[in-house]
Amino acid sequence: MAKPTNRQELVEYALRHLGAPVLEINVADEQLDDILDDTIQFFQERHYDGVIRTYLKYAFDEDDIKRGADFNPFFEAGIEDVAGTYPGASGPTVDRFIENSNYINLPPHIIGVEKVMTPPRATGGAQAGILYPGQILGPGASPYGAGMGYLGGMGNFGGGGMTDFYLAMQMRASYEFMFKPTAPIRFNKRQDRLYLDINWNKLSAGEVIVIDCYRALDPEHFVEIYNDSWVKRYLVSAIKRQWGQNLIKFTGTKLPGGVEMNGRQLYDDGVKELADIKSEMSSTYELPPLDYVG
Repeated sequence: MAKPTNRQELVEYALRHLGAPVLEINVADEQLDDILDDTIQFFQERHYDGVIRTYLKYAFDEDDIKRGADFNPFFEAGIEDVAGTYPGASGPTVDRFIENSNYINLPPHIIGVEKVMTPPRATGGAQAGILYPGQILGPGASPYGAGMGYLGGMGNFGGGGMTDFYLAMQMRASYEFMFKPTAPIRFNKRQDRLYLDINWNKLSAGEVIVIDCYRALDPEHFVEIYNDSWVKRYLVSAIKRQWGQNLIKFTGTKLPGGVEMNGRQLYDDGVKELADIKSEMSSTYELPPLDYVG
């Protein structure tokens, strides 16, 4: 099928491009599965069509708050003492390495995090009984309501024109920067943990954050991935490389009729094609580097 919609159809498509069923492609089924898995993984991690920007809502529970706010590693199990001798020291020195636990677990299909929107008080705003710009500028805030809006005191927009509006928006941006800073975060996709370096003591169970992140597309749900032109090209070349690698040890072997096997040529062709495809990926299909990709 020229437009594969599942794993088997995609593998059969690639084998036909390599000469099957006229030629016998000397690659085991297990190797084909591994190559296809590697192709999909590379597509998801590097190709802009392999991911989608999404927003995840997460509600804290009691365990999250306890782990982030109450955990004291000096009095909890799991601290490792590491003894080492340093130049000039009179004897071994014991270091105590401690890692904080202010994280939440993310699904494994999340491969990058841009930012996290948290309650303002977790990053320095929202003190009890104090009116601060983040409260004025919260969801649904009116730009003029009761004289407290972010355009309050800047004149009427209809009469002041774009200059007043621009100055007001600049003031709003300054307030946002000073009173509602972005939450510092740390993330590694191999760990599936999002560390939030915020004031956890200002949060309580049931409060919600929004995570601006990138999610890998699952080809079992979005089957058009199997028909992606880049995926098909990469898979064909990857199978060719494996085919050549399998036949390298038979290089020079004479077959009936005087045909000589040349696995090295197949292997080298596959390696070159993959290098060209990866180079094209970097220049054409890859997303720009992100701040918080693991």
